[in-house]
Amino acid sequence: MQEEKSKEDHSRLINVTAKDLTARNRRLVEVPYTATLSHAMNTLVANSISALPVAAPPGHWIGAGGSMIMESDKQTGVVRKHYIGILTMLDILAHIAGEDSNLSDLDRKMGSQVSSIIGHCLEGLSLWTLNPNTSLLECMEVFSKGIHRALVPVESSIESNNTIAGVELIESASAYKMLTQMDLLRFLKDHHFDDLKTVLSRSISDLRAVNDSVYAITERTTVSNAINVMKGALLNAVPIVHAPDIAQEDHLQLINGRYRKVIGTFSATDLKGCRLPELQTWLPLTALEFTEKASGKERDVVSCGVESTMEEAIEKVVTKGVHRVWVMDQQGLLQGVVSLTDIIRSLRSALS
Repeated sequence: MQEEKSKEDHSRLINVTAKDLTARNRRLVEVPYTATLSHAMNTLVANSISALPVAAPPGHWIGAGGSMIMESDKQTGVVRKHYIGILTMLDILAHIAGEDSNLSDLDRKMGSQVSSIIGHCLEGLSLWTLNPNTSLLECMEVFSKGIHRALVPVESSIESNNTIAGVELIESASAYKMLTQMDLLRFLKDHHFDDLKTVLSRSISDLRAVNDSVYAITERTTVSNAINVMKGALLNAVPIVHAPDIAQEDHLQLINGRYRKVIGTFSATDLKGCRLPELQTWLPLTALEFTEKASGKERDVVSCGVESTMEEAIEKVVTKGVHRVWVMDQQGLLQGVVSLTDIIRSLRSALS
């Protein structure tokens, strides 16, 4: 009987809430503010995630973006911890490779406290919660703005009258789960909503999901240079393109990737699965060499055509576990990119 009710509740998008989207998610994985970068990286790798909330004792810190997101005792309501920000893989990479070119003190860098690293990249200063009763459409609205993840209280103890489109900066709960853009798209893929059938059958071009402004690095760009330019441009990943015709100094910076052949992808999450001793020898390599060593093999470029359907794009990002798909023309040359934000934004727009 319960299963039948669940099917009925989820037959339409309008009935789905943030609580439903996180139903299968585990409890929150986090690190204390005193944790070393090495410990945080091990936690990220062990849990196959690319970002971690950082927890501190209450009353000592200003939360990211002025947020006050607390964990409190379920019985007494006493506040136990305050989430002060998010630590991402890009933060770690930027700290390792961006300070200087001397990699001999990697142990010292990895011994830094995570509290000193938060905010090196802008995403770490973005910490949001979504009320459990926030509708799926409101969740899509939030994620369409470029917010990649939000904490969802298992049981909220804050009234939602200060909520704007489901987003809150003030929250107190006994436990949280993390909801990401990928969780939302995986849910849509796994549940076949009648409301979505027509939209999913339309092309990514028709839905205006393709961003034709796509920055790239070249086959000669080193890991250190790649990380520095990605940090400056607020990019978590870039295509690696074949560019034999450009000046030497252009290999040190981002270039326009359009109409070039993509030979790889360099992403902050490539760091997952890479042990610390290997990092020291791999960081001076080119980004292309690094991606092949980090994965142990030459990796396929996840791409689609300009006329691919939205359903095909979602299938690729979810099954491949990537956060963007490179869009190619029939000659295999880069035309643009479709990110998770682009997918959610265009879906939300089509459903309004």
